[in-house]
Amino acid sequence: MGDTKGDIKFIIVTGLSGAGKSQAIHSLEDLGFFCVDNLPPDLIPKFAELCRQTDGKVGRIAVVVDIRGGEFFGGLRSALVELVAAGLPYQIVFLEANDETLVRRFKETRRRHPLVPTGRRLLEGIKEERRRLAEVRDLAHLILDTSETTPAGLRRRLGDLLAEDNPARFPVQLVTFGFKHGLPLDADLVFDVRFLPNPYYVEDLCLLPGTEEAVRAYVLKWPTTRQLLEEILRFFDFLFPQYIREGKSQLVVAVGCTGGRHRSVVVGDYLADAWRKKGFAATVEHRDVERGDAG
Repeated sequence: MGDTKGDIKFIIVTGLSGAGKSQAIHSLEDLGFFCVDNLPPDLIPKFAELCRQTDGKVGRIAVVVDIRGGEFFGGLRSALVELVAAGLPYQIVFLEANDETLVRRFKETRRRHPLVPTGRRLLEGIKEERRRLAEVRDLAHLILDTSETTPAGLRRRLGDLLAEDNPARFPVQLVTFGFKHGLPLDADLVFDVRFLPNPYYVEDLCLLPGTEEAVRAYVLKWPTTRQLLEEILRFFDFLFPQYIREGKSQLVVAVGCTGGRHRSVVVGDYLADAWRKKGFAATVEHRDVERGDAG
């Protein structure tokens, strides 16, 4: 058997029921991963070893493990210890969503929550599962909140975050949004750009999104905007090395304006372009750009 320790990429997908694990595993399968759903934690080390013995033929693997496996955390913790002892690298991706979103998804699909027996309320099961998975969440390398994420958006995020050609191995996810629609729940840092000149009050620009060149040129022409971008980039030139040194595996940066349609979109795209040029795997999601509100 050839030594393929360095070739294997082993992803463990876990998280809350209804947070999108099934969608995530389908997306990873589309990205070329060999995927197994609902694998008992005790079988993870043996399965990973079998994949390694294929001499690279099966080098990108993703498995879903979750509360359906019964005695969950004890078995997973032991499995992770075995993986480390065998020199098999792994990455844990934890999916979650807020209670309101999870309740709505279960009601829409009419599925039964695995921790809700007859006679108990759905919200009780969600809160109990969140409690049981708290330790697993602490071990995760990537934590994705899918409350505001579409299936297509989740696929893009997974593709960007797990890309083999990520030169910096430090993914930065930019989310632009409108304050009137609420803060992104998974944001690590939030920048408020509502003080910038607003294209919404320019007749030829108000109906255009910030992805249009005319809106971009308007927002970027102001000295205040240029100074803001310089200060943010300088700030992150200091911040990125600190996060990487401390072992942080991802960063979600949110940029907000009033409606999430104009100014935040321009600033988010500008920052993403600048960070890509520096070698970071920067992606951007314009959460509210289609809502048609003031920018």
